Amino acid sequence: MTYQNIILEHAEPGIYVLTVNRPKALNALNAATLAELADATARVAEDPAARVLLVTGAGDKAFVAGADISAMQPMSTLEARAFSEQGSRVMSGIEALPIPVIALVNGYALGGGCELAMACDWIIAAEQAVFGQPEVNLGIPPGFGGTQRLARLLGRARAMELVITGRQMKADEALRSGLANHVVPGGQLMEKGLEMARLIAAKAPVAVRVLKQAVQRGLDLDLASGCVLETSLFALAFGTADRKEGMTAFLEKRSPKFEGK
Repeated sequence: MTYQNIILEHAEPGIYVLTVNRPKALNALNAATLAELADATARVAEDPAARVLLVTGAGDKAFVAGADISAMQPMSTLEARAFSEQGSRVMSGIEALPIPVIALVNGYALGGGCELAMACDWIIAAEQAVFGQPEVNLGIPPGFGGTQRLARLLGRARAMELVITGRQMKADEALRSGLANHVVPGGQLMEKGLEMARLIAAKAPVAVRVLKQAVQRGLDLDLASGCVLETSLFALAFGTADRKEGMTAFLEKRSPKFEGK
């Protein structure tokens, strides 16, 4: 697929950067953009050498300012349902990638943009970043998983306040609330993302994928079942060459050379 609304770059070995590229529309999500995001996600998933995906928006004003309201305005009930289902599939696909996905939020992350950021595994925000689910101001709720992921990340009461009032959250509050992991000056955002991506890419790839599974799947289980899952994944990792290399390197006091096997 030739992309018109996004850019997918292989920035460094194992590191992909996906940029929503509609700056004149503040990177708003329409059906075509969602389709391209789905295709790009599948391409990254199919690359056995992929280690990390960074997701950001073009320009310095917006990560993604929301879904494209001009495209939504004439939708019928059935068309709106199809659009919501498409967006939800895209967010779930990003969330389900076996490698870490980091959102680099460079500006407004509202509505669908906040939902896209939350579908990533964690968020690094620029100081000028702004988050929110302001759909209530349009007479609708979020449609791409916003109510569900926000409540899981921030807790019931805080999520309820944000979606019902439509209040926006600046980067410093996002950091305090746990929505963002880090806040950096805007000019340092990509370098911070690449720095973290390089750190991850140097780790044992199988172990990283297993760790993501353990945390994601464990959140849907009770504690005892989650610990059983962890034990199974722990044992599974012992069958890898990377585990042998990691322990041997530790005992030999040298840096490990992981191969993803």
